Amino acid sequence: MKRTNNAIQFFFIGIIFLIIFTISCSRGSERVSTEPRSRSELMLGTVCRITIYDVVDDIAFDKAFARIAEIEQRMSLHLDTSEVATINRSAGLGPVSVSEDTFLVIGKALDAARMSHGAFDPTIGPLVKAWDIGGDNPRRPPQEEIDNLLPLVGYERVVLDAEHSTVELLDAGMVIDLGGIAKGYAADEVAEVLASFGVEKAIINLGGNVLVMGTRVDGSPWRIGVQNPEAERGGHVMIIGLEDKALVTSGPYERYLELDGIVYHHILDTGTGYPVETDLTSASIITGDSFIADALSTSVYSLGLEKGMALINSLEGVEAVIIDKEHHLYLSRGLQDGTLSYTISDQQFTLAAP
Repeated sequence: MKRTNNAIQFFFIGIIFLIIFTISCSRGSERVSTEPRSRSELMLGTVCRITIYDVVDDIAFDKAFARIAEIEQRMSLHLDTSEVATINRSAGLGPVSVSEDTFLVIGKALDAARMSHGAFDPTIGPLVKAWDIGGDNPRRPPQEEIDNLLPLVGYERVVLDAEHSTVELLDAGMVIDLGGIAKGYAADEVAEVLASFGVEKAIINLGGNVLVMGTRVDGSPWRIGVQNPEAERGGHVMIIGLEDKALVTSGPYERYLELDGIVYHHILDTGTGYPVETDLTSASIITGDSFIADALSTSVYSLGLEKGMALINSLEGVEAVIIDKEHHLYLSRGLQDGTLSYTISDQQFTLAAP
């Protein structure tokens, strides 16, 4: 049995390989530093790295990582003291009061579930815990167990009460898992913290969920690489110019279990209870909101090429790069018409019509 559950490996393999080219200093700006400062910490089950290109005190880093820790303590599926754990223990017993953070994230997760017609579903928790891919005890659950757990998956049976800030799971045994959206929310919150300290130029990389603030020091867009899903050390297939945008990728290479010659990845089909079966190897989402990009990357991968691209093209300000097993690159309309600049960096990958 082979599995990946090492946050340092996430850092090297990553969902997205971050490419930063030569940095030049802008004249007349006393806040811009020619030497970027970075700090990394192990949080949210991965390596979280913040790089700041402005002159700023250490307290900006301290507050940013404190905000990530606060979000993790409230929303982690694996902490018994988290609000999510309390919600799950109370499934079928009644509503639970939660913080503004948790209420907001669950609400957005349910919005994403409705938008994707259940391809993304935060109530996938019972199956996630049963498979435990990326956890300490990964396994292939027996079919009978999967059959018993499938009826517990259903975002329609989550009740939110905005007036009292409560969350209720209607059926005993239901489990909410915010792992597919919490990192995106944390990245957006870190950007807010940094902005409050006057930071204008920074890169926030939460285990491959990348959010860039502003532009490079010379005023040009950040150049961010889209991970090659077949590369073990962060090779990239294309480079995209981004300014005040997030780029988030989902793919089967992130976490997996190999058993009896069969590879089971961590993106589960909410209809079958097994890993999603698709010809896609990754789906990358680009938008100004890392929060929604996180959920959409999972949704698009699960929906497949046709339905996934149709969803992206129906949304304003959202772009996508989808890669399949034949090394084809499929681009959303904004990338096709030049709204965002890009360069294909690995010539074995070729553009294809969606």
